[in-house]
Amino acid sequence: MTSSSGYTYPFATSPDVIRSHQKDAYFSGVLLEQLSTLLRKIKGARYAHTYTSETRVLSELLYLGLTTLIGNRTLGEEYCDIVQVEGENGQLPALGRRAGYILSCILGPYALGKILPAFRRRIRAKLEANLKKYTRQQTRAQQHAKENGVKKTVSSPLGARIQSYILKNLDTITSPSPIYALSLATFYFTGSYYHLSKRIWNLRYIFTRQVQESDSRAGYEVLGILLVLQMAVQGYLHLQNTMTRDAVNTGTLGAGTGGTALVGGGVEVSLDPNAYSTNNTLLFDSPANPSSAPSELQKWTNTPSADEPKYELNKDETMAWIGGDNRKCTLCLEGMKDPSVTTCGHVFCWACISDWAREKPECPLCRQSCLVQHLLPLRG
Repeated sequence: MTSSSGYTYPFATSPDVIRSHQKDAYFSGVLLEQLSTLLRKIKGARYAHTYTSETRVLSELLYLGLTTLIGNRTLGEEYCDIVQVEGENGQLPALGRRAGYILSCILGPYALGKILPAFRRRIRAKLEANLKKYTRQQTRAQQHAKENGVKKTVSSPLGARIQSYILKNLDTITSPSPIYALSLATFYFTGSYYHLSKRIWNLRYIFTRQVQESDSRAGYEVLGILLVLQMAVQGYLHLQNTMTRDAVNTGTLGAGTGGTALVGGGVEVSLDPNAYSTNNTLLFDSPANPSSAPSELQKWTNTPSADEPKYELNKDETMAWIGGDNRKCTLCLEGMKDPSVTTCGHVFCWACISDWAREKPECPLCRQSCLVQHLLPLRG
């Protein structure tokens, strides 16, 4: 692409922009590894694992703070001979624009990850209370019709069906992933604004050298088309499945949910054995310290969390059949507390492996799939 009349260097193409960000991601990962090692030596393995997200944010802030913030190019930008400029005018970005980009690029996703779960809990609680109210109204209407000898099916109000749909798809509706996907698809077609934060702050890249015609690079329009098709197919399948379930469940309050059951507080739980993501939202939204603030799930099932682990392998008489060399957790490097086994056969502390699986659903040792709902606590 040629630049405006007062500027001689062309805008960078999408392959160079992607290559630059890949290099930056590599060096940021190296910095993260060094910070994690340092934190593990100072505070211990469990502390380092608990604050993995914060360590990653710190490493990215350090990397961009020592390069972009002070006006230097990143190592990836130097490798690809590109430099960041403001929009179409080709001027170097001001300090405020650079700082805004760094904060929105790094702290924005981190803040969303902290805020969205609490926001979803509040919305979910409100929707559940409304659906419980609709259920009582529908039950009274059916009883009244039965007392009057009228045989009719009382259909659910439109508001109840809408709220039931929102409740079922709350995680998807409040997820920023579709926005990221649209921004990425636009980048594939236009070759500019690889990150959503760069689009917000109007930051583009230009080459710092003259590009010859022989250096022309192919774009990624095909990837943009595939991404748009993927989103279209997903939207179509979601719409089709929703309409099909609504047709099957017409007249019921849980329209569009298939086989479900209402548990404490009117919360709708899917009876589909494969509905892991839906049902485990109840578990994932539980507080970090269950003993001090029991979750709703613990209240409904009358299973309060114990203040201390029930089984500790630092005591010789506990689970003596486990060998001495295998009685320490490889994540916290301490005697196992409430040992739990993964589907691949490795044993860890319950708190350690459950926290790990929520952050990264794979076994820390063999990298096989390790979902929270598949962890098996050992007893006796």
